[in-house]
Amino acid sequence: MSGHSKWATIHRKKGLLDQQRGKVFQKLAKEIMVAAKGGSPDPQQNAALRLAVDKAKAQNMPKDNIQKAIEKASGGTDGANYENVRYEGYGHGGVAFMVDCLTDNRNRTASQVRSSFTKAGGNLGTDGSVSYMFERRGSIVIPSDYDEEEMMMVALDAGALDFEKVENTYVISTDQTSFTAVRDSLEEAGVKEFLECELTYVPNMEVELDTEGEEKVLRLVETLEDLDDVQDVYYNLKEKE
Repeated sequence: MSGHSKWATIHRKKGLLDQQRGKVFQKLAKEIMVAAKGGSPDPQQNAALRLAVDKAKAQNMPKDNIQKAIEKASGGTDGANYENVRYEGYGHGGVAFMVDCLTDNRNRTASQVRSSFTKAGGNLGTDGSVSYMFERRGSIVIPSDYDEEEMMMVALDAGALDFEKVENTYVISTDQTSFTAVRDSLEEAGVKEFLECELTYVPNMEVELDTEGEEKVLRLVETLEDLDDVQDVYYNLKEKE
């Protein structure tokens, strides 16, 4: 996701979610099942599961769907063995990409991702070829219905790196270690709704393109996000507001 054009990114992601809600929920369910299989079925006792559940809730995945995914994993009824795979590469204009996947067939996933890059005029790179351009960050977005000064103090006191009002939201950035503390502090302060609540990767350098170039990059993003095995796509395009 773009590091600075937060509102453009949020709008684009929400638009995709509205159009492809069923597919997004399937991917979230898979992430929940993998996390639940790897530890306790209780999100309070399983940090990875809590993160997956928070991410699903932020995208309005129904509670019943979340619970069914946890129960499916706990009951061992899902026979697929998924593994995390990351692909790195470049799109149009030298925009760097990291593509995180959950797959039960590496060959299939690699072929689909490689084909998507090739058709978009990009190419896959080797492990580590672009990951140094990104930093692990917590991204929390809440509605601006809450008192701005109070929320800012709660977030910063808990260790947040940045707090800003963007349109009708508060966008809060954290480092990886303070993410949980900031999220929990906001909940304790009365925050009921999170529009985004996840650990993500933010670029430490960005590429700015003209409108045509940006459209080409975003088409590749959408193509990749449409693949069943792809969970998250990170890129260092500086999107226009």
